[in-house]
Amino acid sequence: MRTLRNEGRTIFVDPVRRLLRRGPAGLLLAGVAVGGVIFFHALAQRPAGADVVRAVGGVQGDLPLWLALLRTPVSLYVPALDLPVWAGITQLFLAFALAENSLGRARTLAVAYATTLAGTLSARVMILAGPDRWGFGLPPEAGQVLDTGPSAAVVGLFTYISVVRRAPVVFLLTGGSMVWESIAKPNLAGREHLVAVAAAIVLGLLHGRRPAWLPDPRSLLRRPKRPKRPKWPKRSGPAGPGGVAAPDAGAQAASSVGAPAVALPSVGAPSAAEMPSVRADAGLNVDI
Repeated sequence: MRTLRNEGRTIFVDPVRRLLRRGPAGLLLAGVAVGGVIFFHALAQRPAGADVVRAVGGVQGDLPLWLALLRTPVSLYVPALDLPVWAGITQLFLAFALAENSLGRARTLAVAYATTLAGTLSARVMILAGPDRWGFGLPPEAGQVLDTGPSAAVVGLFTYISVVRRAPVVFLLTGGSMVWESIAKPNLAGREHLVAVAAAIVLGLLHGRRPAWLPDPRSLLRRPKRPKRPKWPKRSGPAGPGGVAAPDAGAQAASSVGAPAVALPSVGAPSAAEMPSVRADAGLNVDI
């Protein structure tokens, strides 16, 4: 009971409190995921729409690798043909809502895409291995099966949250259900779900353990700090005719109040004694 109480607080209560503080913005990823699945499901009901959905988000094992990687992000929103859509939408909304308010948007998208990509690539490896190698190979006909749906992302998010938050009960429910599904119905989707669980476990164990040689991805989004310019000493006042800075008005006021007045030598115009006589200059010009 203590374990269940702790898991309920960390898995459900804390995200709900964070959601109440953030408001509708905390359901952005969940709303986009549910809206995308409903849109592609409605579009696939028409013959022309089904061709568009397959061309945009249809992933198969026999596709070229670059094309499969290009369609994988869209395949998250394309519902699988053999699974009920409306029952999966509830799990999809719950998984993305809890993950967004527990992990943040960037990490939620990264875990969802990584687990889905791991399942997609593992299917190609199983097909390349063949049906008689190591017990997990698949026949070449499996490469023509449409491999879409957000189920791998949902399983990966629940597993990642349970590992990071130290929730063994949620982990057993998530991983155990996937193992039971792969045993009861051995197909491509069940194997991909097991691979998604394994990828989420690895990512959860590596949570907060970034190697020293790997740069922080958040530092790439920050603006580099500009070097500070050196501060030059401010002049006390405008320069006089002789190039000497005039005293500041505040300094003059302070000197006139606190200190005795000191006669300063005049820097501007010369005195009358230093100025030459006009008559002398006139006489000099006449002599020349």
